Amino acid sequence: MILIVNEISNAVNYKTILAGGDFMTDILIVEDDKELADLLTDFLREEGYVVSSVNSGERAIHLFERYGARLVVLDINLPDVNGFAVCSKLRENADTPILIVSSRTGKEDKLNGFGLGADDYIEKPYDIDILIAKIKGIFKRRYQRDTLSADGVTLNLADKTAVIDGKPVELPAKEFELLALLIGNQGKTLKKEYLFGAVWGSDSNSELQTLHVHINRLRQKLGDDPKNAKRLLTVWGVGYKFV
Repeated sequence: MILIVNEISNAVNYKTILAGGDFMTDILIVEDDKELADLLTDFLREEGYVVSSVNSGERAIHLFERYGARLVVLDINLPDVNGFAVCSKLRENADTPILIVSSRTGKEDKLNGFGLGADDYIEKPYDIDILIAKIKGIFKRRYQRDTLSADGVTLNLADKTAVIDGKPVELPAKEFELLALLIGNQGKTLKKEYLFGAVWGSDSNSELQTLHVHINRLRQKLGDDPKNAKRLLTVWGVGYKFV
């Protein structure tokens, strides 16, 4: 299903990053030029991507922290928080690819963007076919993987099976999605709200406590002592990370 979301209040039914669910968007467009944002959204929709579009930096940060995204297309000249600040904020807890698109073409702006963690810096006006080709290339290199592996854990993303320390372990769908998201961001702290939104979604009737319950179940299967976890750590007041 294709879903275009233009406001945070309408944000429902996102795809998850790995497990093919219904909660995380593919591409978040942050662009205050409505005509340009709509045009890019239409082209990306034709390519089969699930797209969300917002017109301010604050909305972008809120939407990303709540639901996540597999890739961000980010303008610099926004009406509130500028794109450089948004890029820096997103980079605090996620390694999601960020493509800056901007009419600010000076060398210092480009160096600033790359220094803050942008993966590419594309000048406006841009050729939309070139931009889409870059996006396709990132998705192909970054997300078309059959397995995820870290610290003795291997997840087969195709058949949703798990092997822990050489032994097959059965993981229910939500546990698999949660562990895949954590391993896919190994070493990075993911906020509780982000994890909950990505796995259960904004329209879920579940509560945040559900996340804690699933984390405890995963720790049992990982052989982690909750009081002295070695793989799946709690970052108090923030969230969790897989190390």
